[in-house]
Amino acid sequence: MHPDDIVWRPTEAHRRDSRVGRLMDRVGAATPQALHAWSVADIGRFWDTALADLGVVWDVPYRTPLDLSEGFPWARWFVGGRLNVVRSCLERHAGGAAAARTALVAEDEDGRTRTLTYRELFDEVGRAAGCLRDLGVRPGDRVGIYMPMAADVVVALFACLQVGAVAVPVFSAFGPEALAVRLKDAEAVVLFTADAGRRRGQPVPIKPAADQAVAGAPSVRHVVVKRHVGIDVPWTAGRDVDWADAVSRRAPDRRIESLEAEAPSMVLYTSGTTGRPKGTVHTHAGCLATMTKEVGYAFDVKPGDVFFWLTDIGWMMGPWEMIGVTCLGGTLVVYEGAPNWPRPDRLFEVVARHRVTHLGVAPTAVRVLRRAGDDLPDRHDLSALRVLGSTGEPWDAESWTWFFERVGGRRCPVVNISGGTEIVGCLLSPLPVTPLKPTTLWGPGLGVDTDVFDDAGRPIRGGIGHLVCKQPVPSMTKGFLNDRQRYLDTYFTRFPGVWYHGDWAHVDADGFWFLHGRSDDTIKVAGKRVGPAEVEAAIVAHPQASEAAAIGVPDALKGEAIVAFVVLKPGVPESEALREALSKAVEADLGKTLRPKALKFVDALPKTRSAKIVRGAIRRRFLGEPPGDLASVENPDALDAIARAR
Repeated sequence: MHPDDIVWRPTEAHRRDSRVGRLMDRVGAATPQALHAWSVADIGRFWDTALADLGVVWDVPYRTPLDLSEGFPWARWFVGGRLNVVRSCLERHAGGAAAARTALVAEDEDGRTRTLTYRELFDEVGRAAGCLRDLGVRPGDRVGIYMPMAADVVVALFACLQVGAVAVPVFSAFGPEALAVRLKDAEAVVLFTADAGRRRGQPVPIKPAADQAVAGAPSVRHVVVKRHVGIDVPWTAGRDVDWADAVSRRAPDRRIESLEAEAPSMVLYTSGTTGRPKGTVHTHAGCLATMTKEVGYAFDVKPGDVFFWLTDIGWMMGPWEMIGVTCLGGTLVVYEGAPNWPRPDRLFEVVARHRVTHLGVAPTAVRVLRRAGDDLPDRHDLSALRVLGSTGEPWDAESWTWFFERVGGRRCPVVNISGGTEIVGCLLSPLPVTPLKPTTLWGPGLGVDTDVFDDAGRPIRGGIGHLVCKQPVPSMTKGFLNDRQRYLDTYFTRFPGVWYHGDWAHVDADGFWFLHGRSDDTIKVAGKRVGPAEVEAAIVAHPQASEAAAIGVPDALKGEAIVAFVVLKPGVPESEALREALSKAVEADLGKTLRPKALKFVDALPKTRSAKIVRGAIRRRFLGEPPGDLASVENPDALDAIARAR
């Protein structure tokens, strides 16, 4: 199969039976390109139409869809409207004909499964919401979520939203320092956590790391602990609250806070290239609008469909699927554990057992699964699948083709989407009615006015350029928490008045869009984004390390891998034992996925006169590429040592 071949061509039945096909008919768009052009010609009109079509519930209808009086960076959406995510996602289903429909299926590595109907899920969320109110949580308070990907993490998220608290989900494999930074920055007052999770057949303690983090986050008053695995954990009387007592044994609290459309719903942290992680702020209306639009139109989820994306609550795809799928009345599957344990085909067992209709994975997961044999998917009945999904990193054509052919049987489109935590949605997205080439993202998402610019800010076709967005999207972050200027500097200084996303992209001669990775220093390993500063901080916390620089390098399996360069303190000898200890320090703080692929000892790091480490130059020299302009580098000889470390 040639990368330039069109390998997926939708039929008239795809158009006729899909949500987006009906939208095309409604607005008189003959082609997907015409529908997109209509959607960005008047974005207020598009969102009016889409939200009514998708059935988003308003307590008070909005007066106007978009207010740009303060400019693009501070766009205000759905002005005058009031709502709550829980109203659209749970209450309306739990109180109607869908009450007995399965809302959530949670499975772990051992095959243990918990199933909740919409009525049961709404009840569980109501119990957890009542617990938060009992603990004094009020609208606008921030609540951390540091739990494994089990049923209760879904309950915790919706409970926060029901009471108007701002959820702060954190990846459960992060170490205590990474968690503490986020809890402290968010000024969280409560933390939901668990005794432990399960991974590759072993319990993985979570509560001890939560305790260490809370010690560095004085705003946290209470820690609600789910005894998920049943191991003994430390307990702080007066602060720690047992989920079984405070949640499971109480009656559901049915009260749902009615909130302004722009009331914050979540703070999701995304790592930058320097400094602390960035807290992106998202609203109730923004999340509902974008997530439901994408799950509904791009993935064509309908009531009763079974949606499974291999992800975590700490990455944006976790909240994205939880909100989008339930708003549309689908069934959500969450999985705790590794996709290839205890057997290499574990992922496909889950898909077959629950008759999954929509399967989403990161390209790295596909690369891992392929290594176990091309026939892996053939061992299971995957006939219920009708849409495949992917995000997180660029594909290679061979892995994409394997996914399309062996998993989807050439009958399921690969809806390869790309956006980011700062948007909790997509800038680029195919539709089930668009043709596809291997690895393509097809084009801009509906209602998203994207383009590819050259360095001078002019649209470019055929060559690689900068991915940008020329009009606001409802789910774009409302600045960075506690750092208004950093938000402006990150997205609006490169091309004034235009959102600069930081991805390399190109549009081919046939109009298909493709991505080529990040244009900044941010590293993406297996779809998980991390800033070099966080990796470096974990290394230099070791008493024998003085300085560190982390870069991302191409990796055939994970897309990118981390290589770290370390300067030891004077008199400390290099050793394999120390190399292992420093690598383990990163693993302990950020999780096994983000452990460095290689760790190199060097005498000095190249820096500017202002002591800024020049990571771009380090990366280019390590990869044997032209070093670029080194005029600002004070000690360019240090780059020679980087080259010798290859």
